[in-house]
Amino acid sequence: MAIIETRIDPQSDVYRANFEANRALVADLRAEMDKAAHQRSAKAVKRLEEIGKLPVWKKLELLLDRNTPFLEVAPLAARGMYDGKIHKAGIVAGIGVVQGREVFVSASDASIKGGASYPMTVKKILRCQTIVMENRLPMIGLTDSAGAFLPLQSEIFPDVDDGGRTFYNQAIMSKMKIPQITAVMGLCTAGGAYVPAMSDEVVHVKGHGAIFLGGPPLVKAATGEEVTADQLGGAELHCMESGVSDYFAEDDAHAIAIIREIVAHLPRNPKAQLTVQTPRPPLYPPEEIYGIIPKEIATPYDIREVIARLVDGSEFLEFKALYGATLVCGFAHLHGYPVGILANNGILFSESALKGTQFIQICDSRRIPLIFLQNITGFIIGREYERGGITKNGHKMVNAVATCTVPKFTVIVGASFGAGNYAMCGRAYSPRFLWMWPNAQIGVMGGRQAADVLITIQNDQRQRAGQPPLSAEEEAFLRDPVIQAAIKEGDAYYSTANLWDDGILDPAKTRDTLGLAISASLNAPLRDDEFGYGIFRM
Repeated sequence: MAIIETRIDPQSDVYRANFEANRALVADLRAEMDKAAHQRSAKAVKRLEEIGKLPVWKKLELLLDRNTPFLEVAPLAARGMYDGKIHKAGIVAGIGVVQGREVFVSASDASIKGGASYPMTVKKILRCQTIVMENRLPMIGLTDSAGAFLPLQSEIFPDVDDGGRTFYNQAIMSKMKIPQITAVMGLCTAGGAYVPAMSDEVVHVKGHGAIFLGGPPLVKAATGEEVTADQLGGAELHCMESGVSDYFAEDDAHAIAIIREIVAHLPRNPKAQLTVQTPRPPLYPPEEIYGIIPKEIATPYDIREVIARLVDGSEFLEFKALYGATLVCGFAHLHGYPVGILANNGILFSESALKGTQFIQICDSRRIPLIFLQNITGFIIGREYERGGITKNGHKMVNAVATCTVPKFTVIVGASFGAGNYAMCGRAYSPRFLWMWPNAQIGVMGGRQAADVLITIQNDQRQRAGQPPLSAEEEAFLRDPVIQAAIKEGDAYYSTANLWDDGILDPAKTRDTLGLAISASLNAPLRDDEFGYGIFRM
């Protein structure tokens, strides 16, 4: 297979300027990740220690096999929302290894508002359940939650994608024969009581864990009965009398040890098979990506230079290299796994879309996972291109992306605007995972373009009304807020806080992250029985 020969000069002024700019972005990312992981109320931390509860990271340390990776999902969810302190939306979640097998773990962080659920907590749980179902991963829940944050209950409770959907998904996961194991390490109140009740196996911690539909204050208000949380739904009651819980644990550490034993007894279903090779590192250091990414997102660069620092041996068999040049497609291996890569080298033309459609069909028929590297401002527009069929040709690619059945993985490495986001497998097109780089921007269009569109519309309306066009001052008054809103809402941190992605990646760690995700995806069949495509408008 051909090796990508780099044309980057690490000694050039442009490379050095890019490197420093992107290294600064990565330093900011690490600071944000550290804040989300460790900024906790001293009072809350002390309270957990006093009552003998383990902090969430200690629980994960005891649960996961030593010296194995943990692929965290949405580590910056809810960043800057609410009071700015609901880090990770109150739960730590991701894919790890327990007893030698990949599992999904969701752990309540009781040091944040007692583990209360906010609207973004529910959204994150739903995302986690989607990952579990798509990749057929056993689900382990370490629960300790005070229940819904009542002042925001209207955003948590009633809708199709609110709290009730989590229990619906648990029923579906059970039907799919996906193991669900829950440790009750704190309160499981009201709807939260159904989390353990709908699990396959429940480990209940003495003294701390409690399951009930109505807590002591509600019981007293409704019936006049005075009862403690332990009397109402503690481990002894549910392990000895009700039968809701299956295993009695003396403390958090004991509960985790029991979970590890349960996982050891789960049936070992074979993973999907790919034609793998012995993994090899790229020929070029991944850190060189810092010097490749331009400081300004509008500055073009050759995406092959990024691919060369992601794939095994920097080897890449490029498909249709001389056709549709603004979309780079080709075959490679990543950590030994065969992959098909689609990466933007400019705007999408009809030729690019047709090329991408054919490549997707080939990979789908051969059961080769797809990786999309997004740096796209959209499809070409204009009378000439409409006459040439850009709409119907773009439709072909969007159709192929939506209906192909192999695992898809998306990394937004630059711009992600308009319908280009769809064609390159944005969130709406169900990639197994989607990440952003710190420099990435997302939106319907760039802020300046959006402002210019609004100004044009305003001037057209004024012309029809016989009025003069907007003055320079009026244009600025209209333009500046639009640009500022686009900058704020198109930022990678805004995206990740709202769970539009699964996290912001250090570009140098993209290769390893993709390798972990591909491995996890192989717990599900590579393709379902719905292989095939819809109608391509010819």
